[in-house]
Amino acid sequence: MSSSPSDPATPAVETLTPAERRKRKMRDVIITAAEGVFAAQGLAGLSMRRLAEEIDYSPAAIYKYFTSKLDLMREIREMFFERLLARLAETRVDDDWSIASMKRCMACYIETGLEQPNHYRMAFSFDDADQDDHHEKGQKTHEAAQYLENLIQQGMDVGAFRSVNPNTAANSVWASLHGLTTLMVEVPSFPEHFDEGGVLTREALIDFHLEAIALSLKKQ
Repeated sequence: MSSSPSDPATPAVETLTPAERRKRKMRDVIITAAEGVFAAQGLAGLSMRRLAEEIDYSPAAIYKYFTSKLDLMREIREMFFERLLARLAETRVDDDWSIASMKRCMACYIETGLEQPNHYRMAFSFDDADQDDHHEKGQKTHEAAQYLENLIQQGMDVGAFRSVNPNTAANSVWASLHGLTTLMVEVPSFPEHFDEGGVLTREALIDFHLEAIALSLKKQ
């Protein structure tokens, strides 16, 4: 592959000092509390003061771990893409450009989103595009975007994919995956509840969706 996801930047727990382990544990407590507040009150109800009340800490203590609400939200988004890249590293088989292989890789995104629905909602509930430093802080986010674009470029290079603008195609693929993932997160009964015939399952719809995306890239 032209690019492969690196190992997660966060060191393994075994390599951390006691102080680092305590810091990580506290950050996890804050993030878990944030997910609970977000699920109950939405983005508008989430604040550093509200989080402090939730975990019985002072707001000043929260700021030792996250400099702002935006910093916290960015971290949650980074955690999603870190899990996604790790899953892709375990799934992707080099030089396999079959429809089945493409579907397995794309399924990683949907599976990663559905396994922690509130986390996924939070990861995409804000837009920091107007922040000057968001590229630096969005390392895993942008690594994942580059991973997909590089994958499409390599597919064209070996003749497996039709000729497309890789950046445009990567954004289109992500939009398609994000759209279905968001719909299933926000409407847990979809698609079964909307199928009058009672035969459409979530798994069947995901499979059809992924195959449609894969076929749109394959060279005929």
